[in-house]
Amino acid sequence: MAGYDDRDGKIWMDGELVEWRDANVHILTHALHYASSVFEGERCYNGKIFKSVEHSERLRKSGELLDMPLPYSVAEIEAAKEATLKANGFTDAYVRVIAWRGAGEDMGVAAKRNPIRMAIAAWEWGNYYGDAKFKGAKLDIAKWKRPSPETIPHAAKASGLYMICTMSKHAAEAKGCSDAMMFDYRGYVAEATGANIFFAKDGVVHTPLADGILNGITRQTVIGMLKAKGVEVQERRIEAAELEDMQQCWLTGTAAEITPVGQIGDYTFEVGQMIKDLSTEYEALVRA
Repeated sequence: MAGYDDRDGKIWMDGELVEWRDANVHILTHALHYASSVFEGERCYNGKIFKSVEHSERLRKSGELLDMPLPYSVAEIEAAKEATLKANGFTDAYVRVIAWRGAGEDMGVAAKRNPIRMAIAAWEWGNYYGDAKFKGAKLDIAKWKRPSPETIPHAAKASGLYMICTMSKHAAEAKGCSDAMMFDYRGYVAEATGANIFFAKDGVVHTPLADGILNGITRQTVIGMLKAKGVEVQERRIEAAELEDMQQCWLTGTAAEITPVGQIGDYTFEVGQMIKDLSTEYEALVRA
């Protein structure tokens, strides 16, 4: 497969569609040096982006949290996403929207005089965890912890917050794992490197409070689905020792969708009926 920098197609940049290979930025782009960027990952099913407006709203909110107000309204972002999909002829695709501080008059930590730019790319992407979606992913336990909300705007989907996620996933892959589970700064279960995490025990579902992690759109969707089925969902702080007694585990995210977990470190879980049913129902929901 060609690299992501060498493909046919169109990418939307700052209000116009450009050739994929020409979608470039200057080396002194502020975001490259200081991580001043926010993004969204979205999936299009049968020509419709799932929860599209919610993603666009969160993108703008992320920009605000980084003191980087986006120059595009939700309606303008929605139209740009539709134009990108149409230009590439996609009906089923992954959509990446990114906004960043570009190159300009400032080249230091402060960058108020630099333009805020935005781009949208889309490509066809299968299961994020490959066949783990069916047999259960194997997760490492990361040595890095999610930082305190006093140190970062944890509600923002900001690129800089993923640095330790990349490091953790590389370490996990080196051990033959699909991903890594991270604890938060207090030592409670937090999330995987790019997905929220759920557990089930005796018919009750447990998931970490979103008080130091991103409250994922898929996470919120799954909680709503479970509650609609009458399943008790406890959003709470989960201690590491509790994993030994959990029976099922799964990850949620736009890329991950709903992916069962078979193992985290030395802890094992079954790919049970709750996960299977939930995955089937989610697939029907996103394609409705």
